[in-house]
Amino acid sequence: QVQLAESGGGSVQAGGSLRLSCAASGYTGISRYMGWFREVPGKEREGVASIYTDSDNTYYTESVKGRFTISRDNAKNTLYLQMNSLKPEDSAMYYCAAGPPRCGGGPWVMNYWGKGTLVTISS
Repeated sequence: QVQLAESGGGSVQAGGSLRLSCAASGYTGISRYMGWFREVPGKEREGVASIYTDSDNTYYTESVKGRFTISRDNAKNTLYLQMNSLKPEDSAMYYCAAGPPRCGGGPWVMNYWGKGTLVTISS
């Protein structure tokens, strides 16, 4: 079991920045993909960014490339999402997620989820 707790959401104006954090606890000592997803009412949850815990391989959805950066601090069991040049369409509930051990399913397949943190971008 892996427990995930997000923080860092909030309200900013378009063009601003936010950094989301995700503290992981539980069985965190095994390599896996971890990522950030977002969801708005009426739409499917969307994978935003993903990273493998034992490499620098990162994956992004097209709409955030060049603006968002995913990173992790394995010593602190913490995942980050730096979001720059924010747009109103980035407004969503953002979820931290962790996948099965050792690449199971690829960078967007997750089976542990946090409760989410709300990001609101005003124009």
